[in-house]
Amino acid sequence: MVDARTLFGDKGELIAEEYLSSKGYKLVKRKYRNEYGEIDLICLDGIQVVFIEVKTRRSVKEGFPEESVTEKKIGNIIRCAGFYMDEIRSEASFRIDVISVLFTCNNPQVHHLIDIDIPEKFW
Repeated sequence: MVDARTLFGDKGELIAEEYLSSKGYKLVKRKYRNEYGEIDLICLDGIQVVFIEVKTRRSVKEGFPEESVTEKKIGNIIRCAGFYMDEIRSEASFRIDVISVLFTCNNPQVHHLIDIDIPEKFW
């Protein structure tokens, strides 16, 4: 059985997917999983592979959604993304984006952070 929190997160991912599609991104995979974790969305922006973390919130009481993407989470995304790139045997460039979906009065606001800063220790 799927809980309400998962359903809410899925709703945010669908909104993010629709937003990206409207910007010309091509969806490659949803909820890609491997031993390092999960990547919410994998898209193509032209020829560049984009790994997207989606954060969805009902309010900013606990902070803005994108603020919950920690250094640890970024490290997991990088490892997961590297595994994916090896798996598809691609040397294409890639980046990590974060999309926050904030529901205020049931009206979702989308904020797209493109090519987030990666802490130096991961390079």
